[in-house]
Amino acid sequence: MPMRVLVYKDLDIRRVKTAFTKVRAAIEAGDLRSADVKKLAPTPYWRAKLDYANRLLLQFVRHGQETVCLALEVIENHAYDKSRFLRGASIDESKIEREPVVANPAAPDGKADSMLQLRWMHPSRAEFELLDKPIVFDDAQEAVRRLPAPVVVVGSAGSGKTAVTLAKLREAEGHVLYVTQSAYLAQSARALYDAHGYENAAQEVEFLSYREFVETLRVPAGREVTFTAFCNWFDRHRQTLRSQLGDLDAHALFEEFRGVLGASAQGPLDLPAYLALGPRQSLLAAAEREAAHKLFARYRQWLQESQLFDLNLVAHEWQRLAAPNYDFVVIDEVQDLTNVQLALVLACLKRPGQFLLCGDSNQIVHPNFFSWAAVRTLFWHGLAGEAAQRQALSVLQANFRNTRAVTDLANALLKIKQARFGSIDKESNFLVESASPQSGQVRLLPTHTATLRDLDAQTRASVQHAIIVLRDEDKPAAREHFRSPLVFSVHEAKGLEYPHVILYTLVSGQRAAYAEVCDGVAQADLQVEQLAYSRARDKGDKSLELYKFYVNALYVAMTRAVATLVLVESDTSHPLLALLGLQVAETSAARSATPVQTSTRDEWAQEARKLELQGKEEQARAIRETFLQTKPVPWTPWSEVAMREYLPRALDRTQPSNKPRQALLDYALWHGQQVWIGQLAKQAQFAPALRLAPGGDLDRAVAWRETALLRQRHLQPYAARNFKDLLRQCDQYGVDHRGPTGATPLMMAARAGHLALVEALLERAANPLLTDEFGHTPWLAALNRAMEDAPFAQQSIGMLFDRIAPPVLDVQTDARLVRLERHQAEYWILSLMLAGLKTQCTMCVKRPYSPYRCADGFFAEELGTTLVCLPEYLWKAQRHKRSYLNQVLARAEINSTYLPARRLWARTTNGHYLPNPQLQLRTHADGDAPTWRPVYEVLNLAWVNDGTSHSAPDFAGAGWSLRPPVAAAASPT
Repeated sequence: MPMRVLVYKDLDIRRVKTAFTKVRAAIEAGDLRSADVKKLAPTPYWRAKLDYANRLLLQFVRHGQETVCLALEVIENHAYDKSRFLRGASIDESKIEREPVVANPAAPDGKADSMLQLRWMHPSRAEFELLDKPIVFDDAQEAVRRLPAPVVVVGSAGSGKTAVTLAKLREAEGHVLYVTQSAYLAQSARALYDAHGYENAAQEVEFLSYREFVETLRVPAGREVTFTAFCNWFDRHRQTLRSQLGDLDAHALFEEFRGVLGASAQGPLDLPAYLALGPRQSLLAAAEREAAHKLFARYRQWLQESQLFDLNLVAHEWQRLAAPNYDFVVIDEVQDLTNVQLALVLACLKRPGQFLLCGDSNQIVHPNFFSWAAVRTLFWHGLAGEAAQRQALSVLQANFRNTRAVTDLANALLKIKQARFGSIDKESNFLVESASPQSGQVRLLPTHTATLRDLDAQTRASVQHAIIVLRDEDKPAAREHFRSPLVFSVHEAKGLEYPHVILYTLVSGQRAAYAEVCDGVAQADLQVEQLAYSRARDKGDKSLELYKFYVNALYVAMTRAVATLVLVESDTSHPLLALLGLQVAETSAARSATPVQTSTRDEWAQEARKLELQGKEEQARAIRETFLQTKPVPWTPWSEVAMREYLPRALDRTQPSNKPRQALLDYALWHGQQVWIGQLAKQAQFAPALRLAPGGDLDRAVAWRETALLRQRHLQPYAARNFKDLLRQCDQYGVDHRGPTGATPLMMAARAGHLALVEALLERAANPLLTDEFGHTPWLAALNRAMEDAPFAQQSIGMLFDRIAPPVLDVQTDARLVRLERHQAEYWILSLMLAGLKTQCTMCVKRPYSPYRCADGFFAEELGTTLVCLPEYLWKAQRHKRSYLNQVLARAEINSTYLPARRLWARTTNGHYLPNPQLQLRTHADGDAPTWRPVYEVLNLAWVNDGTSHSAPDFAGAGWSLRPPVAAAASPT
């Protein structure tokens, strides 16, 4: 059967062009036998034979009912271990050759419907882009990708803006930056960029939230002001200002402060400049602005007194720190940034105009008065160069996310918006075209008790359904009828998507506002196929600014629904609903929704983890309380607190119970804290300790054997092929419960190197960021073992890397964020230091009879011994030279003059290094916002020193001591 072949954009066939053409023609003709196509078990990939030495890596996907072949990579000289896609997977060429020829490739499990699905395919183009999945660009997207900088892209929800910008970003050279308001979007974009081991040697790329970008210049002191904090402050002034500001609520005033008074690229507006603004540049009339300006001064004073900061004000102050660091910048969701924030990013370009901006002004829910016209004004002020001033905006109209019914409703709202308020600007004046093959469904239902009960029954146990209300204060009313934990305000829902969405009284809850939104609009005004550009007739009319939030909020809420949308309204006859063409569904239709399968516990756990990463703590907590209830573990996990409690009883020879003594001994062996072994032998005369330390002096050979046996005993369940009992424990006590050693199951599985168990725990949403009392994440636990066990480093670290290694290491030095990327040597060296410090002053596993290992710090030879064991794709062969490692250590030490100055470690003696004591790490405590903490506080150095016979040394010539650890207040991030 003929088959379509799509070719990866970066596929290099220069050396095998003739052979590739022949193999491609055979596959297109459906002749897989001639192409010698065979499966590379256990991977999802196949290979075709190009010639005697070279192979073509393939993958088969589905598009509708059609099977499509993707040509991914040429593997030269059978070097499967160097494949970007196989990631070091062990491929036995002899076994491949013995496999039967496959005539009809199917999914890994043999079922075509479980194959990777290609969402859209161009009718003629045979080239595809690859992020986390293959993507075929439409003509508009491909045109954007080919444009020279500067590029400004306008696209609706689901238009593939991020995919196009990442493709564009991959083609840039030099130091490049991706920045956006949302930390989660920045992390997601990084994951897409890095997918399948993508690397570009011609660039150094950073992915930052706007907050993180600011921190790279200098970390602001204190906490960022939130709307909740602002509301509490505003309530104290509400009554005294009512006569001057009327009924202006906290939302509107917050927008005025953030979007007007503090948003100018030239700095906060003084009173004359504020009064001189045009009528549509502020929510307030001229008479009200003077009072608002006085209140803004109080606001700034309150920020200072409360140790809070406003990123607008910080952006203005940090302008003096901006330096030309970047060769190319991508700013995603640009509508979420104010002018001053945008100006700060553009000020860091080496050459003006080398940027790509993308966004959608119809999705503005942040208070910033964004418009593309305002962006153009920035260009005319010279911040982006002459090329940017002339650059036309590119519009992406296709929608690859929402079904046709949802898209049609969203378009109807855009028509109402344009008819009522006129065009915001020429660039935002377009309708959306659905590219979905699914028709979808939109229904309007009344708030009848029976209807709400039926909807609740359909949605409460499914991760596929979300309920959206207008504002946070509307959520309690929704929870009276819906027991699902997935209840969001519009602001929270931005950036999310669910197959099925219920909008609960969005319109009825704000009848008057939405009546104003459609005031004077008739059905005849909506009978257009495209929006015609037209400005509002009355330039003094503030209607758009006053009601922009309501119409944009409804648009954002609608477009969260991928397949079906239900609007539940008490006022089903509201004029806006009529204009949208919605009619109340009959009672039988209300119950005719597609039957909902109850989501599994693992699916709920994954949803909770995803929401946590997006900062949706309220919904994640609700999921855990509703669906992931657990009970406390029936044992006492090892911990510093427990050991300090055991210590007096364990060392008291008169105490009859050996339980605290055995616990302390096991703890000391597990963590390499040999002092407690000597004390148990000398003071308590504990027989097992006497065997290890006769007379109080440690017999290292015996101690090492006992340590190995203890670790083997505790790790055995996590290394076993059958781990069903462990997963049952996770159901009982939670996937992140602490075991007897004080480690989570993921930490133990990582240390055991059990890839299948690691993947099973991650499927159950185990948190790879959690730490033990020595600051070890699961990844650092694995690295700690790798430093002692060369075969483990060779065989297991590579497999664990893609699953649990952090994509970046964030550290703070010189009061600024320094981000270490995975491919940088500093990332690996600092990771080894963090992983190895706990056992740095303990027995050397490789030489158990030697004195304490490298007590003065980490030596290049010791670090290199571990690094050269890593797979080639993690630590290149050219890095194996001792001189390279010495160079990296020298350039990142405290007193180095190398630029950029990272100052990651300090030299203690000649050739020995320890982490810079002034370094801070970004930590993620359970349920708390990430905070900066001193490195030796995170690593619990004081407790390490208590348990080892060698305290960490003073830094030679620097006057900094590692004992006690550096004390500093943690500044929330």
